[in-house]
Amino acid sequence: MTPPMGTTDADERGWPAEFGPPAASGAVRRALWAELADARRRRGEAPVRVLDVGGGTGAWAVPMAVAGCQVTVVDTSPNALAALRGRAREAGVGGRVHAVQGDAQNLTDAVPAADADLVLGHGLLEVVDDLAVAVVQLAQAVEPGGAVSVLAAGRYGAALGQVHAGRLPQARAMLTDPEGRSGAPTDPLRRRLDATALRGLLESAAGLSIELIHGDGVFDSWLPAAVLEADPSGADELAALEDIVATTPELLVLAARLHVLARRPSGGPGEL
Repeated sequence: MTPPMGTTDADERGWPAEFGPPAASGAVRRALWAELADARRRRGEAPVRVLDVGGGTGAWAVPMAVAGCQVTVVDTSPNALAALRGRAREAGVGGRVHAVQGDAQNLTDAVPAADADLVLGHGLLEVVDDLAVAVVQLAQAVEPGGAVSVLAAGRYGAALGQVHAGRLPQARAMLTDPEGRSGAPTDPLRRRLDATALRGLLESAAGLSIELIHGDGVFDSWLPAAVLEADPSGADELAALEDIVATTPELLVLAARLHVLARRPSGGPGEL
């Protein structure tokens, strides 16, 4: 049975414990939960419309559907979309999750333009063929006044990770390569981004207005698992630290992932 719209058990932070993938920081979850609340106020009785591009098996889509949203997931993988449908059914929100096979660079061929209150592009920009085309498509898919949420691999955090692992040539390559790649044939990503490049791309190429930038995972990849296992309060302490550094300009640039929430201007669709 599909839960009634907007009925979720929120914890003391304001959002449900199962909202979003476990790896996502509190800052990212908080920003998206607040955006859903704003969209809900704008929509009134109508459900909030979320478009998750490259959403795969529904790590974000299913929790958002549980929170009362109508979610469309566009992904190139039929296997991932099949898993998404199963996951949505198990969560009791199969009627709120719509799976569409397609890709980011032809997004408005797969879904209507300007028809979402919130568009997600999480883990997407690192792998698309044409970055500028992809961000324009994300911007065109959201309605005027709506938001685009981007979560992308960070260049500087990845380079530090390579140094920590003793792979100095790969670290140097990530810092000097125009796309932030390691130079290794096994590098799974087409690119890594820094905050300046990400801001410029969303503002200049897509015509969006940046509202916030977060660092997602600044310290968590550096802390040995044994420390968390030995200290029952370690996970909470780490989460508190991540909340602090997520918006600290000097540190957020070192995050494993960079999160940007940007808004489409409220004028007519012809602005983009």
